This record gives sequence, C-alpha cells and structure tokens, in this order.
Amino acid sequence: MFTKKKIIYFLLFLLIVASADIWIFSSIKDSYTKIINDNILETGKIIFSSVSDKTEDIDSWISNVENNYENIRIIYIKGLPQFEETTEFYKDKEFYEFYKSKLSDPIFEKGLESAVYSEYFLTDNMYSLDNSQYKIVFAPILTSEYDIVGIGIMFFNMEGYLKFYRLLNIFAVSIIMAFVLVYGIILFSRDPVMNFIILGLFVIVGIFTAYPLFEAVRLTFIKNGEFSMEIWKKILTTDQYLKAFWGSIKLGISTATLSTLIGFLFAFTLTRTSIKGKKFFSTMATLPVISPPFSLTLSILLLFGNNGLITKKILHLQNFSIYGLTGLTLVQTMGMFPIAYLTMAGILHAIDSTLEDAALDLNASKLKTFLTVTLPLSVPGILSAWLLVFTNSLADFANPLILSGNYRVLSVEAYLEVTGMNRLGNGAALSLLLLMPTITAFLVQRFWVSKKSFVTVTGKPSPRITELVSKTVKVTLVTLMVLIVVFLISLYGTIVAGCFVRNWGIDYTFTLENIKEALQRGKDAITDTVTLATIATPLAGILAMLTALILVRKNFKGKRIFEILIMAPFAIPGTLIGISYILAFNKPPLILVGTGAIIVINYIIRELPVGVEGGVAALRQIDPSIEEAAQDLGADVPTVFKTIVLPLLRPAFISSLSYTFVRSMTAVSAVIFLISAKWYHITVLIYNFSENLRFGLASVLATTLIIIVLIAFGLMRLIVRQSETLEKTVSGER
Repeated sequence: MFTKKKIIYFLLFLLIVASADIWIFSSIKDSYTKIINDNILETGKIIFSSVSDKTEDIDSWISNVENNYENIRIIYIKGLPQFEETTEFYKDKEFYEFYKSKLSDPIFEKGLESAVYSEYFLTDNMYSLDNSQYKIVFAPILTSEYDIVGIGIMFFNMEGYLKFYRLLNIFAVSIIMAFVLVYGIILFSRDPVMNFIILGLFVIVGIFTAYPLFEAVRLTFIKNGEFSMEIWKKILTTDQYLKAFWGSIKLGISTATLSTLIGFLFAFTLTRTSIKGKKFFSTMATLPVISPPFSLTLSILLLFGNNGLITKKILHLQNFSIYGLTGLTLVQTMGMFPIAYLTMAGILHAIDSTLEDAALDLNASKLKTFLTVTLPLSVPGILSAWLLVFTNSLADFANPLILSGNYRVLSVEAYLEVTGMNRLGNGAALSLLLLMPTITAFLVQRFWVSKKSFVTVTGKPSPRITELVSKTVKVTLVTLMVLIVVFLISLYGTIVAGCFVRNWGIDYTFTLENIKEALQRGKDAITDTVTLATIATPLAGILAMLTALILVRKNFKGKRIFEILIMAPFAIPGTLIGISYILAFNKPPLILVGTGAIIVINYIIRELPVGVEGGVAALRQIDPSIEEAAQDLGADVPTVFKTIVLPLLRPAFISSLSYTFVRSMTAVSAVIFLISAKWYHITVLIYNFSENLRFGLASVLATTLIIIVLIAFGLMRLIVRQSETLEKTVSGER
C-alpha cells in the first residue's frame, strides 16, 4: 500500500494543491483588505466632514456619531499637537487612555504628522481594545477655507470583518484537508468505497453531533465571556439538581424495564405464535409512538387526575394522586414500549427455528428450549430495546413537565433553567449530566454483546417457525396483550372524544366546531410537518443501515468515539439539542437557523440511533460469509449492501423508516426551538393548544396526526415488501 512511488506522488500533488490554495486565498484576502481599507477611509472622511465648528457642539457630535455607528469610537483633538496647545474631546475613557499611552509609538507619530499635513492615515496594524480588534484612522479637521483646526482619530471595530478572514482560513485549510483525505484514501486504501463511506459518516456526525455538543459544553465553562467553573460547581453541589439526577435514573430504569417486558410480550407473541388478529395487535403496539408525547399524559390526567373521569366521577377517590414517579412510569411505559417492540420484533422474526427444532428433537421441553435457545438469541434485541427506552426516558421532558408534581427529574430542571430563567449555561450543564448514565449503559451493553455470538441467519433460512408455547400460555399472553390494548384504547378514546366536546372536564356539550377551527388553524403546520418528515425518513433509514453495517463488519480507528457520537443525540434532552443547533448553525460557516434543512437534519440525527441499534442487532444474526461470497464473485461494497445486506435487514429497515417518520411527525422538544415563520410544526401547535386549555383543538390535531402516520405506515409496508424467502409461518404443536 505505502510504496515509495505512491508517497512521492502524494507529496508532489499535495505541494501543488497547497501552493494553489495559498495563492488563491491570499489573493482573495488582499483584494478584500483593500476594499475594507478604502471603505474605512471613506467612512472617516464622511464622519469628520460633519464636525461642528462650534466647540460647545463637539461633545454632542461625538455622541451622535457613536450612537449611529456602534463599531466606531471618536477622539477629537482641537488644535495641532506639534504647534499649539490642544483640547481633547472624547466619550470613552478607555480609548482616550490608550491613545495617550501610544503617543510615542512611531505609527501614531506618523498618523498625527500625516493629519497635520492634511493627509488621511490608516494603520495597517490592528489594536486590541475592549475585547475587540480596531484599526485607527487619523484625519485632518478642515474648515470651509481648508484650514486645519484639529485632528480626528477614529477607532474602527474590525470584528465583523475578521469573521470573514477566519471563514477564508477555514475554507483554505478545509480544502487541503479534503485533498489529503480523499487522495490519500484513493491512493493508499484497499477499499476506497468503504473508506469514503466511513469518512462521510464521520463528517456527518462530526458536524451535526460533535460540533453542536462542543458549543453546548463550551457554554457551561463560560461566565460573562470568560472561562469559569462556577456553573459546574453550582450544579454538582446543589441538592435540588442532585435529587433530580437520581430521580431521572430511577425513572429511566423503571420505564426501560417495564417497557422492555411489554415490548417483548408483544414481539414474541406476534412473531413466534399462531394467534389471530396479529395486524390489529401490531397496530395497537405501535399506536403510542405515533402520537404527540404529551397526549397520553393529558389522557391520564383527564381520566385519573384529581378531577379525573375515573378517579373522581366513577370511583370517587379522595386521596389518590397520579403525579410523581408512579404516574410518570405508567405514562412513559405506555408511550415508549413501542420502541422496545419495534426493536425486538425484527430480531425474533429472524431467528432460525431449526435451532429450536434441534433442541426439541433432543427431548428438551418447550420452556427449556425457550430459555436456552430463543431467549439467549434475543439478547441483542432485548439489550438494544432497554438501552433505547432508557435514554429516551432520560431525555423526555414533555411528560414530566406536566405530570412530575413534586418529583424532580433532570430534563425538566434543564428545560426550566433554559426557558424559565434564561440560564443557558445551567441548562446545558444539567442536560450534559444525562450523558453519563447513558454512555455507561451503552458501553456495558456493547462490551457484553461483543463477547458473544448470535449468528442465526446463514443463507438457508427456515420457512417456518415452531411454536414454543402451550395453549394455556398462549391464552395468558393474549389476555395480557388484550388488557394493555384495552387500556390504550381508553386513553386514545379520550383524545377522540375530546374532538367532539366544547371543553373536556368543564363543558361536555357535543360540537363539530373544534374540527373546523383546528384544521383551518393547523393547515400550514400539517403541510410543513409532513413535508419535512417525508424528506428525513429515507435519508435516516439508509444512513442507519450503512452505519450499522460499518459498526458490525468493519474495524477502524475512532470506532468507539463514532458509536458514542451516534448515540449521544438520543440521550441529550431535546431542549439542549435545539439550543445547541441554534448556537452552532446561526453563524458562519453553516447558517441553517430558520430553514427547513435544520429541522430535517435534527430529525435524522436525533432518530438515527434507533435505526442503528435495530440494524446492529439484526446484522449480528447474519453470517458474514454471505457478504464475503458476493464479494468473491466480484460485487463491490454498494452492490453487496443493496442486494445482500439491505434485503436481509428489511425488517430492521422498515422499523427504522417507520420510527423515523413517526418521531419526526411527533417531535416537540428540539423542534420548538428550530421552527420559524416559514416552517412550523403540528406538535408545537398541539402543545400550544393544550397549554391554553383548548383541548378540543389539540385533540383534533392529535387525531389527524395519528391518521396521517397510520396511512404512512401502510404505504411503507406496501412499498418495501418483505422478501418471500424470509417469510415464515408458525407451525402448530410438535
């Protein structure tokens, strides 16, 4: 790979590219500098030509100039320093003292001398004042008869122009770095295509994950424009924040555990047993994730709150409270178990039943076969599901904001610090604390799974699945599913019923006005949301599968860092993601704030971990020899990915598409900071209606949102059909 000839070629072309790069950008800088200098001198001439002849008016003239030009400071010297006594006029003492300290400086001496002889003089050097860089103009003050009566000194703030210089430097360095990476990969790599894919993914997570996260971290160490540890000292020593941290951990563990159990119940029953109504149960299992995250909370309050329909009207309970850890765990479990279900369904479906058949043929009982074969092979999906629900629970703020009561969680504390108290640094620091438990769980899961083999797809998939449950167990599983589905229907029935009453909980009069008003007011928001989600969905799905393929099949430097960066956005509260994106992309070189692109990018980066986890878990079951055989027959990496990997990953790919679309449609926390007058979002409008107690309007839009997503689900199932070779049927009793 690294031959002497290749190295010489590389260095030669690098020298040529670097020389051309330096020459081009130096020419641009020189031209830009000349234009700036001419503009500064012209500005000085205009300003100093307006000075008043009356001494008593000079102070007000300086004040007017500095008020009209925020980047300019003025010192006026009445008289000529070399020939007569002078009087100085100024408003900013710091600039005047700087001027006095520089009188012996050769450049200042030349500037004053030039002004005395009726010439304008602009310094080539810049001077640091007031935490900014300034160029200085020395100008003659002339009467109408062109007599010199004084000297004007103008300090011109260059910070705005220096940003352009910095941007040019970034582009110049980026071009050289791009050449080194691209040409180096082409010249020295054995697999250029795969290395380009890895490089591209690194660039994506670097720009849209690491860079915004760096801006958030930097903010926590800044106090009044200077480096400080004050924010972190306060965060780590305040009981309120520490209590909220442990509150988040307890909520995350309880929610993740219950959600994984329920998700496994649905996934196992629907993929490994022969029951009727699978499509119905599957639809109900995904329903909670396709609605705004606070819809279930509102339903819980209306049914089980202090004045809830069930607790107050039906059961007449007096001291019952749904607020706190119990209520939050209930709501988050109902809202997040679809994450576990979608992650595990594809894994359970892909398990080759010949292994179970072999165990049964060796006289193992169905229970023992399940415990020793099926369950261990499901471990990647179970751990992935638990991790995703855990991180999602930590990052959730919409449900705790409404239902936490006196129970403190870190995401709400961070949200209130940012939006309620405008303490961005505190909010960022609190949110960053959530990364610690998330990354710990992520690394433990990765370390444990990497030590074991879960390969079950070998290129000869079984067309059927052997049923491992008895009739009694099957009835028990179905009964549990029915109870959960009935509970969900009651929650969503509350939302649907809210569409047809004037004000739920106060006035139950039937009306259709809510539908008309909500659709009129939400028309643009619905269109914007569907458009942006449709753009983000296929991009996120393909990126997720590519990332999963690289993580499972390839080893490269920085792989662990890459994995952490992929998972990080899912763990950080959406409020911080929104603020980080505003900090990072509201300035050069990428100005994206206010555009639809920043919302699409947020969708992709935020929901990418779900698709990646599903793809990784599925790929661990696929024998690499299938891909190696295709490569031995001459297929390149894109062909192998398109014809071998993607079809085998179809269940995980569909889950990724589905989840990305619904999460894009139902996003709240980050999007609320990124919407603009041109691009709005339906969930933000629903939240605003709910906050203003317009539950009827919120119910109509929430129901509309669910209908749209269900239609999209159906279309995706039709467009991305499952391969017939992977279809399995469940056989009956053995």
